[in-house]
Amino acid sequence: MQQSTSVQEMWNAYLHSLGEDPATTEKTFSAWHFCDNAPCADALADLVKAGRKRGTTSTLWEYEAAQDPLPAVGEYSVITNWEGQAQAIIRTIGVEIIPFNQVAADFARTEGEGDCSLAYWREVHWEVFTRSLAAYGRRPVETMPVVCETFEVVYGADPA
Repeated sequence: MQQSTSVQEMWNAYLHSLGEDPATTEKTFSAWHFCDNAPCADALADLVKAGRKRGTTSTLWEYEAAQDPLPAVGEYSVITNWEGQAQAIIRTIGVEIIPFNQVAADFARTEGEGDCSLAYWREVHWEVFTRSLAAYGRRPVETMPVVCETFEVVYGADPA
């Protein structure tokens, strides 16, 4: 994904809203979109902006295979749509690694997708993980470790 100028513009606006200078702040961010396709990525970004989505899940295996660092409490992310346009800024407030089959209904509600049920969460995430793990020659299993991240929107949410 190519980062648009809107990402840096949103980050700078957020820092200015805090009274910080983008040139001297110690805060850093990453920019990314949810999901592996445009309709899903855009819909999930909209859920974040609407205040409904406050969590996300990936498999630990994907982080390991890509040698990417795990999310950490206090980190900032600029959430984009599929095209890389900034939609909102989030701050990670919790990270837990648990087996897929032990994800709780409360966390499924935090993700804010579909009907917010655990059954919906399991079905949709199983489909996503089946696609994403195939790139690494793996298949999902019920006991695979998943990274459950909770976050708060700190900038860019739609007014309630």
